Amino acid sequence: MERIIFHIDVNNAFLSWTAVYLLRSGYHEDIRNIVSVIGGDESKRSGIVVAKSPMAKKYGIVTAETLYSARKKYPKLQVFKPNYSFYSEMSNKLFSFLKKITPDIEIASIDECYMDYGKIKSIYGDEVVFATKLKDKIYSLFGFTVNIGIANNKLCAKMASDFLKPNRVHTLYSYEVSSKMWPLPVEDLFMVGKSTSSRLRMIGINTIGDLANCDVYFLSKYFKNYNDLIRRANGIDDSLVDSSLFEAKGISNEITLPVDIVNKYDLYNYLSYLSEKVSLRIKSDGKYANVVCVILKDNLFKRRSHQVKVKNPIRDSSDIFAVSKRLLNEMWRDGDMIRLIGIRLDDLVCDYKYQMSLFDNNDRVDGEKIDKVLSDINKKLGYDAVKKCNMSIKWVLFVLS
Repeated sequence: MERIIFHIDVNNAFLSWTAVYLLRSGYHEDIRNIVSVIGGDESKRSGIVVAKSPMAKKYGIVTAETLYSARKKYPKLQVFKPNYSFYSEMSNKLFSFLKKITPDIEIASIDECYMDYGKIKSIYGDEVVFATKLKDKIYSLFGFTVNIGIANNKLCAKMASDFLKPNRVHTLYSYEVSSKMWPLPVEDLFMVGKSTSSRLRMIGINTIGDLANCDVYFLSKYFKNYNDLIRRANGIDDSLVDSSLFEAKGISNEITLPVDIVNKYDLYNYLSYLSEKVSLRIKSDGKYANVVCVILKDNLFKRRSHQVKVKNPIRDSSDIFAVSKRLLNEMWRDGDMIRLIGIRLDDLVCDYKYQMSLFDNNDRVDGEKIDKVLSDINKKLGYDAVKKCNMSIKWVLFVLS
């Protein structure tokens, strides 16, 4: 039986899902077609761009920059808060729909999965024809678009889905690797970060094809994982689609930095961005974290981490950022040249009882309840019908006229 793998990837998931929610709630325009971003608290200069529209990208707005910086590039920028529960709802609906087609689905993240189509080709026919119908059906059912990559293994399917976007079907069969993948810049190879790609370019390897045809002995002098690099550049991947139930024991996100950073204060924006990302994921999973860990990798590729068990489980980005910032300050060494930074949340729980001290106020406990009330009201009255504001330590609800 021929291996045929689909990689199904939601186009700009967080922004697309927010757009769907807003349109269903009666919002007057599709934010995918305007200069818009999904981001944190704009009242704080540390608020970060989590996702951006194609039009925002045209104005030079980039993921992970501060909302303050983004608005300087485009003063009329529209900023929308992430909707964690709706993201989870959309993700679950998509995967449930796909599992009705075949149980051979491997969930890679909240917005992407692999499908083993080879096992069902005899039922549904030509894979390109079916994938085209499938992406159109997803849009008609849910209101968001996907890219589908088709290949003979997971690596090439993933690469194919990252070709021209949005709402496309692309193939990258084994016999197409040399014509479609080799001409691409080496940094486009899946799992090759900025640091690795810059090192490859320093030794004259500029394209995936250069890497695929590189002398093994030559490459081994510069990279310990030289064999894996060459295999992936040649589109070789033996991993199977794993349809076993996925249960995350931890949630993490890392960034390879564009340049080595020597000042810890310059890392705070990256920490803020990472806090937003892991917060989105843990809220979508309906969980809380007992342990927060900060990960650093220096210019010599030495990796170290520092973690702490928090008094009460957390999941809000502001809480994660505060803990991560403290961890970074504690682990910082003068002379550090940092190439990668990451945050990991561990010891996840589905629910918890908040342990209050004698001097605590009720804001944190009430905040979770108020968020749920606001969400329920807005579903009935429409987006932004009810807002939340923080005045000192008091929560105030008010209905917009």
